[in-house]
Amino acid sequence: MIALLSWVREMLSRLFEKVDLPLLLALLCVMLISLVVLASASGENTRLVLSQGVRFGVGLGAMVLISRLPPAKLRLWTPLAFAGSLVLLAAVFVFGTGRSANLWLNLGVFYLQPGELLKLTVPMMLAWYLHSAVLPPRWTTLAVCAGIIGLPVALIIKQPDLGTGMLVAASGVFAVFLAGIAWWRIGLFAGLGLAALPAAWPFLLPHQRERLLTFVNPESDPLGTGWNIIQSKIAIGSGGFSGKGWGQGSQAHLDFLPEHTTDFIFSVLSEEWGWLGVVTLLALYLFIIGRCLWIASEAREGYARILAGALAMTFSVYVLVNGGMVAGLLPVVGVPMPLLSFGGTSAVSLLAGFGMVMSVRAHPKFMGT
Repeated sequence: MIALLSWVREMLSRLFEKVDLPLLLALLCVMLISLVVLASASGENTRLVLSQGVRFGVGLGAMVLISRLPPAKLRLWTPLAFAGSLVLLAAVFVFGTGRSANLWLNLGVFYLQPGELLKLTVPMMLAWYLHSAVLPPRWTTLAVCAGIIGLPVALIIKQPDLGTGMLVAASGVFAVFLAGIAWWRIGLFAGLGLAALPAAWPFLLPHQRERLLTFVNPESDPLGTGWNIIQSKIAIGSGGFSGKGWGQGSQAHLDFLPEHTTDFIFSVLSEEWGWLGVVTLLALYLFIIGRCLWIASEAREGYARILAGALAMTFSVYVLVNGGMVAGLLPVVGVPMPLLSFGGTSAVSLLAGFGMVMSVRAHPKFMGT
């Protein structure tokens, strides 16, 4: 028995030797919180909780495997990964399925959302390209970067999936930012983007316009389009300091709060665990983001630094957008709270991304310390 335990310990040590332990522990804490909150939000639906657990297991497996790959090998495979994800994204328009939009590919064993893959392969491709480019990036370099970002984002928005398109665009923009783009160019692009917002209004779909109008004044239609935000605010506000307790959230359990296992699960956490629960989760998120940014800052090689930093900053956008959305500070765009919300392939893709960050930390050749 002692020999068996020793063998198991040795195998686990070898398996996780490339994994950054502080980052892994923080991620495991967030996943544990997700399972606890999901069990309550779903009315103790065992199948749903197990399904989420399986996603976490697959994601952790992908994270461990990817963490063992040196960044040089990731860089070598990047063009193929980017091209493959674009092919899968194009296939959605022919073979895709979904409730309100064709976002998924039915692969028999599971459903794949190609847009989730682009959240990884777009910053990978930009890091690959910028690694050998003259930095800070010049106009020609920025034009190529715009093409790498613009093509997949345009296809994703065409599906339509504005939320995923925004996140893919953010992951690409962060990669370009970390390449050292001049501040005056950042200001120029930001000004042009703000100036173009009114021109984008006619191109928005009816439900997208409706969401923006609801964001401005949700009380204008409290029983219709404003219902989601109003109920979410009630759930968040009623949690108080320590919350109502696990399974005692009235907004979710009495079906006032819509999508309480997916987009609005953060509201369930706020109602049942209160300010203490919210601060705990946000502190874990802050540690995860800070740890990844530290790894990126210590990376010696351009590809590793840009990729790790872009993935960390994209993760922060998840948190900010969903948190702002459920609190009524931002329009509802269908962006889930990372590793907390149920469903989709986002958990697997996020953990795979953290595996890429860990691969930088695990190989001293690419680190400054």
